[in-house]
Amino acid sequence: MTEVYTLNQIETELKKRRVYPYQWGKKQNQADDKQTDFIYSILYFEDVCGEIERKFKQHPDYEGFKNYALNRWYNFWSAVAVEKIFAQSTLINPAENPQDRLVDFELKGIPFDHKSSVFPKAYPQSLAFARQNPQHLIEWLYKNQSQENRKHFKNRLFIIFYATEGEHWHLKAEINWIKTLIETYLQNFKFAQLLKIQLQPQQLTMADVIWAIQEPK
Repeated sequence: MTEVYTLNQIETELKKRRVYPYQWGKKQNQADDKQTDFIYSILYFEDVCGEIERKFKQHPDYEGFKNYALNRWYNFWSAVAVEKIFAQSTLINPAENPQDRLVDFELKGIPFDHKSSVFPKAYPQSLAFARQNPQHLIEWLYKNQSQENRKHFKNRLFIIFYATEGEHWHLKAEINWIKTLIETYLQNFKFAQLLKIQLQPQQLTMADVIWAIQEPK
């Protein structure tokens, strides 16, 4: 990815994705990831749709691959924007190795991966419970999400999206709104607020949640 895009450009393209339903149809897996890795180098929505058409139009599972690729594209470029927002803060040092899957940046010297996630349907408690007990949610997320390449128990900052009117996933495209939430979080950040969790023997994980909750209009 050589071209540098603005947050507004990314937001504009991501919002075009919302005209299609968001459905996976199957779990993420390394084989299908490999076939759709072109999503990393294409920002513009029309171009990624054209590449999907070119590559999978004759495939018997065309709709499945279309959904899979569009979902990966949407989540990837939203994450690119989020990392760009973090990197703009004087409190943040971006990872020296952009390919490091365990560290996206350092916050006041503490290494973190970031994970944007909609509030999970499978989580056995309510949003209200999770907000009162973030450690319970965080432990659940570590154990139940990212089962493929990104599964790890290192430090992580979670951004959890929840739209009270439904369609939580839409919020990942609201880049400038997310920017305000992250900036507020960083301005008020204190080491003491981090949750210290024992997920593996002899390893203490530090984590926190940035809540991205859209109230009814």
